[in-house]
Amino acid sequence: MSNVTTVGKTSLITRFMYDSFDNTYQATIGIDFLSKTMYLEDRTVRLQLWDTAGQERFRSLIPSYIRDSSVAVVVYDISNAKSFQNTRKWIDDVRGERGNDVIIVLVGNKTDLNDKREVTTAQGEEEAKKNGLMFIETSAKVGHNVKQLFRRIAQALPGMDGEAKQGESTMIDVNINPKETTSNDGCAC
Repeated sequence: MSNVTTVGKTSLITRFMYDSFDNTYQATIGIDFLSKTMYLEDRTVRLQLWDTAGQERFRSLIPSYIRDSSVAVVVYDISNAKSFQNTRKWIDDVRGERGNDVIIVLVGNKTDLNDKREVTTAQGEEEAKKNGLMFIETSAKVGHNVKQLFRRIAQALPGMDGEAKQGESTMIDVNINPKETTSNDGCAC
């Protein structure tokens, strides 16, 4: 028996890239790559987005993508306490690979399911504060805070504190890191 909890990593990227949401779920197999240019107040930032599979069997792929990333986004489903608990191991993996040389953003997704909420905003904020992470809650389904998430990432990037010249383009990688777990067989069914 397999129980896969989907937290919405791909849906967040799809909402950001195309401003759309697909109710049909298809598991990410391996890693998908997308790129989008963001225009901030005085500079242009090109985000390279690596959407990683959440299944445990793909976990071994993650370190090689984390190595060269400036930001890691760890997503959980606010209506699933287990997905929140599982963020700890992903945060530890990122810290183990990059130490403090990476920005980590903890994202509580699916705020459209507020009536089924199992993780409070305060819990997310506390976890982020305790671990030196950025924090935001989003809903890929309705688009709540998705643009703000990526804008905050772009603004927090190294070199975005006024050192870059106006119009200079900065290249970064943003990993959308998984934290979903599967039971014994790793089936994404």
